[in-house]
Amino acid sequence: MHAVEAFELVLALLALVIGLHWLALKLRWPPATALLVGGGALAFIPGLPAITLDPELALVLFLPPLLMDGAYYTALGRFRRHLPGILSLAVGAVVFTTLVVGVVAHMILPSLPWAACFALGAIVSPPDAVSARAVLKGVHLPRRLEALLEGESLLNDATGLILFRFAVAATLSGVFHTGEALQSFAFVAIGGVAVGAVVAKGWVFLAKRLNDRMLVMLSTILLCWAAYLAGEAVHVSGVIATVTAGLAMGWYQHEILSAEIRLRANSAWFILVFVLEALVFILIGFSLRAAIERIGGITAIPLAWVSMMVAVVLAVTVARFVWIFASEAVLETARKFGIERARPLGWRQATVLSWAGMRGVVTLAVPLTLPTEMPGRDLMLVCAFAVIFVTVVVQGSSLGLLIRKVAPVDADPPAQMALPAAEGAMAHARSEVVERLAYDEDGTLIHPMMLEEHRKRMRFMERYTAEPAAAMDGLRSHFDVLLQAIAASRAELIRIHRAGLIEDEVLHELERDLDIEEMAMIFQRGD
Repeated sequence: MHAVEAFELVLALLALVIGLHWLALKLRWPPATALLVGGGALAFIPGLPAITLDPELALVLFLPPLLMDGAYYTALGRFRRHLPGILSLAVGAVVFTTLVVGVVAHMILPSLPWAACFALGAIVSPPDAVSARAVLKGVHLPRRLEALLEGESLLNDATGLILFRFAVAATLSGVFHTGEALQSFAFVAIGGVAVGAVVAKGWVFLAKRLNDRMLVMLSTILLCWAAYLAGEAVHVSGVIATVTAGLAMGWYQHEILSAEIRLRANSAWFILVFVLEALVFILIGFSLRAAIERIGGITAIPLAWVSMMVAVVLAVTVARFVWIFASEAVLETARKFGIERARPLGWRQATVLSWAGMRGVVTLAVPLTLPTEMPGRDLMLVCAFAVIFVTVVVQGSSLGLLIRKVAPVDADPPAQMALPAAEGAMAHARSEVVERLAYDEDGTLIHPMMLEEHRKRMRFMERYTAEPAAAMDGLRSHFDVLLQAIAASRAELIRIHRAGLIEDEVLHELERDLDIEEMAMIFQRGD
């Protein structure tokens, strides 16, 4: 394909994204479902050029920014609080599903080597971060359930990729050592955390010293690829490195990035993530054509392969239910024995968690990286497509309905401070600064309108976001004081968040208001 034709095709895909996304909104479908089905249907239009997705490029291009976006907005306090449950899903459930799928595959096709069967299990076992985010947008979930799903989607790709590499190596070499595999698993995971922390530390150092806002924004966007590629370069988990760097950036960005950079960068990042998410599902649908043509067309699919696809889809679905409800039984038993930290989800949340197992870009890209001499390569690719299609279309489309029917209850205790209390704390911090700076050194009141306004803010919270008074003498000094007051509000907001008194959602909402107000002050001051 000519370079210009490739560019035109990209533009056509972006136009297709707009149309399918609009159609999904009209039909009230999850956008991921419309994009996947639409891409798959359009791929078979006669005369349309074939689109092949390079697997290595797909992982490097799509995975790091989408993982970073999820990590950046992850509620870190809840992530730490629910880390045991997250690891149970991201490691335990993935390993269990890999074993179940491997056993089922070997039962149906005994000629396929055990290691190859487990490679198939590793391909389809990790639920996808992109699919989960795309499907769960606009769905209200209990905070603990949301933390488990977000945390699982960030970490389980690493588990699946590590298991896949072990299984492929064992298939081709015929040798597998459990002890060495466990050591390698630990090294890759811990090394990924270390690399991500180092890269994030470098970003913090750099962002504090770059004086140009565009350079800071560019370094922020490039951080995801820097962490991923650094992890892969030293042969540790690039996924875990990216997630670690994203969590660190989400924690420190409140103190490092200015309001202008945060607002501009968030807008650019939102568009980038939207386009990448949409293109992932479009390209998954288009890649189905190449997979079907590779095996000689739909009619050439052997009956044994159809049985394998059905069995793998069922195994993936049932294994997740079994793991989650078995974990619930363990927690219930531990609770009865007086272990207070054991808190079962309850059948409502467990049901939703079990059904939210959509697969996506990793399940697509990984089988494409299989060497040509790998036994069952084409079968694994077809099974991967079947799992992606069923989980995204069936589970993704019905998840919202299931949540409404089951109605999971948020049993987590609320934070000590709600939004009004946090606003009150910020207003108090701002008022203290205004009371001090409203007078000059000899005690003369120089900003009476501002002082009166902030005293009213303390008495009437509904006027908290009121605009300052009209232009007056000393306008620049007036806004200088307001900017210092905003800085005090931001410092107080970060303090109460760091103390664990408010949720991350409250932090982001209030900081956004401060950013907009600060930008308004800067523009009105004439900078």
